[in-house]
Amino acid sequence: MSLPSYPILSCDEARRFEQQLFGGDETKEWPAMQRAGCAVANAVVCDFEELGGFPSLGRVLVLAGKGHNGGDALLAARAILTRFPEARADVLLVFGERALRPLALQSYQALVHAAPGRVQVVKDRKGSLAAPGYDLCLDGIFGFQFRPPVPARIAALLATVNALPVRLRAAVDLPSGVGGNAVFAADFTYATGCVKTPLLEERNAGRVRYLDLDFFKGTETAAERVLTREVLAPLAGLRAPYSDKRTYGHLFLIGGSRCYPGAVLMSVLAALRSGVGLVTAFVPESLVPAYAARAPEAMWVGWPETPEGGLALEGQHLLRDRWQRATALAIGPGLGREAETLALVTEIAKSSQMPLLLDADALQAGTVTAGSAPRILTPHAGEFTRIAGGIELPEFAAKTGATVVLKGPVTRISGAGKGGSKTRPTVYHSFFGGPVLARGGSGDLLAGLIGGLLAQTPEDPLLAAARGVVWHGLAADLLARAHGQTAVQTTQWLDSLPAVLRDPSA
Repeated sequence: MSLPSYPILSCDEARRFEQQLFGGDETKEWPAMQRAGCAVANAVVCDFEELGGFPSLGRVLVLAGKGHNGGDALLAARAILTRFPEARADVLLVFGERALRPLALQSYQALVHAAPGRVQVVKDRKGSLAAPGYDLCLDGIFGFQFRPPVPARIAALLATVNALPVRLRAAVDLPSGVGGNAVFAADFTYATGCVKTPLLEERNAGRVRYLDLDFFKGTETAAERVLTREVLAPLAGLRAPYSDKRTYGHLFLIGGSRCYPGAVLMSVLAALRSGVGLVTAFVPESLVPAYAARAPEAMWVGWPETPEGGLALEGQHLLRDRWQRATALAIGPGLGREAETLALVTEIAKSSQMPLLLDADALQAGTVTAGSAPRILTPHAGEFTRIAGGIELPEFAAKTGATVVLKGPVTRISGAGKGGSKTRPTVYHSFFGGPVLARGGSGDLLAGLIGGLLAQTPEDPLLAAARGVVWHGLAADLLARAHGQTAVQTTQWLDSLPAVLRDPSA
């Protein structure tokens, strides 16, 4: 199957695409702008849940330029003020009201009409942006047609706004000034209609949210694409009535050591939530009693240990005796870097006939290409440098034939997929998740989740990887909205997984 996703376009490609879509016809552009404004407003309100929710008496600052981005920001403010009847907005028309293009002017008038007495025009001068600051700043000064440099007056304005106390800074489509000498510092950028390539490298964009406005037909090709939550849709449906545990695969998971005892347990707990039918975990024998008490649903096999507490080479027979039972194998969480254990991993990878996932310390240059079984690799940036040796993600995926999940603030996936070739594969971007995942153990949970999904679709590692990454990120978003980003434990994420599937709007 092709992954549910949409193309990421350069600014020039986006300009040509919109010209083909609208042809400059304002009767077509106005409904799209209204959809964009409502979509930005809804996304802002959702993301505000990470701060405890948008306040009923919230103060909004709107930075509106001349064109469509300014119009989108104004329409988003209208939707927010309509939803929160005691909220207020300060509007800074950066180039003045007379400079507003027709649809931006129409958007401004719609905002004023929707919230009489609650909209105030402020000027671009010292002291006009009042203390104590704002709950929300909506940036719509420049769009993707902006060409640097940023004029000195606007650069000074951006510096002033970036220094203001604002709880959440939101850019519409692109942060104003991207590529120039001054940039709006966004906490979130809401990419309306399509994601533009400058967002992939711009740190001032903050967290990117893709807002689908039904611009694409689903047949467009692109080297870079953004994943959507629709990749999870089959998991949310009814299962076959005459199925049993073997229908949904059997994951073998190998990991753990006395030095890192928690990682493999977290991976097993995540695998058990993936929908897989069976999980067998091979761990150091001294850890089995505690693990079995914590997760009795898994089958725990004690593995002989090295003197330091890692997995010993002599335990390979435990795996060979059970090979035929598994549909996928995951190796790595909590292994440690003992030479004997790493040699064991290489031997297993060479002999495996089933799809496998390699994570954490199992990701070694000599291991990732050992054997011929299909594989998923799940490195973070440091591990990727270790195994790729300077090769870029798609080239490394093509060279190794692996599906590679490069974890980071934006996780990227590249791989040939089912029936694919080793030509330069597509790179899929997941913009779900956020800083709540920046804590120990989140990668172990992802490895277990993807491993369980791989056991269910062993013929398509790319699909398993994409589903795992999207599900992982969406559950993290729900966790942050329920409890904030700071005072949570990594394993609380597990309890957000069911809601992602049961509530498509979550």
